Amino acid sequence: MRSITQLELQYAHRFYGFQGEAQYLHGHTGVLTIEVEDTINVGVNMIFPCNEILKTAWNVLKNFDHALVLRADDPLLPAILDVYEKQGIKGGTPNNTMTGPAFQTELATAYPECRLVVTKETMTVEGMIKIVHDLLKDKLNIVKLTFSSGVNKASQEYMSHLEINRCPLCGVALNENGACPKCGYQKR
Repeated sequence: MRSITQLELQYAHRFYGFQGEAQYLHGHTGVLTIEVEDTINVGVNMIFPCNEILKTAWNVLKNFDHALVLRADDPLLPAILDVYEKQGIKGGTPNNTMTGPAFQTELATAYPECRLVVTKETMTVEGMIKIVHDLLKDKLNIVKLTFSSGVNKASQEYMSHLEINRCPLCGVALNENGACPKCGYQKR
């Protein structure tokens, strides 16, 4: 069985080198649907609490929200960083509180202090799915991701591959010590 949750991301990007309207800097509201699969946890009669899926995903993906997403070779990137430097916001500001931990993968690098994500490939809906899976594959038992942005939509299915020990009282994943970070349950 599957638990399914959605989250919205507001971001700006462009398709560098593309011949069409998308070559210009523009913004989107993207909707990410995450489906996780497992057996039903008998104690709480659910797969995985959707609010916990959302918290796990949001902790990393909030770096995309209200961010500029540019490809690493985009000539706008150094210009944007230069403007941020001149404005004194490259290193962040006190009101920049929606940041997650910085990350660097083969596909993307997040610079949360300046609301910027630099990608290896053009940020398409398909590209976002690849990045999201790469960031969350070891945290959630993802079997399907769907991302829509404007009229564009893509999805990818994955094989179930994780065995996550979950709390019989609230359904969240137990930590490495067998304890529930939410309710304090301790596996014996």
